[in-house]
Amino acid sequence: MPWVDQERCTSCGTCVEECPVGAITLDDRDLAHIDETECIRCGKCHDVCPAEAVRHDSERIPQEIDANIQWVKRLLGHFDTDPQKKELVERMARYFTKERKVAEQTLERLRSLSF
Repeated sequence: MPWVDQERCTSCGTCVEECPVGAITLDDRDLAHIDETECIRCGKCHDVCPAEAVRHDSERIPQEIDANIQWVKRLLGHFDTDPQKKELVERMARYFTKERKVAEQTLERLRSLSF
C-alpha cells in the first residue's frame, strides 16, 4: 500500500488530481493522505509526485515489526507469571506464522491468475 511521507509532501495536489479513484485527499494541513480502503494500487500517485513523497509500503517494514512487538509487549502486561507470558509469546508466534502462511498462499494464487 503506498503511503505519503508527510515531511516530503509539498501540498501540490498532483497526486489528488491523478488518482483515478479519488483515494487521495488533502488533510486539514493540506498534506496528502491515501485512503487504503479506496486505493487500487495503480502506482500513478507514486509516478507523478514531484517531491517523491508517495512511498512504497516496503519502506515501512521496520515500523510494522516494531508495532507488532509493541502490541505483544502491551498484551504481556495482562499476564502475571513468566509461564503465562511464555504461553502468550508462543500463541503470538503461531498467530504470525499463520499470517505468513496466508501471505505465502495468497502469493501462490496471485501468480496463477491468468489474463
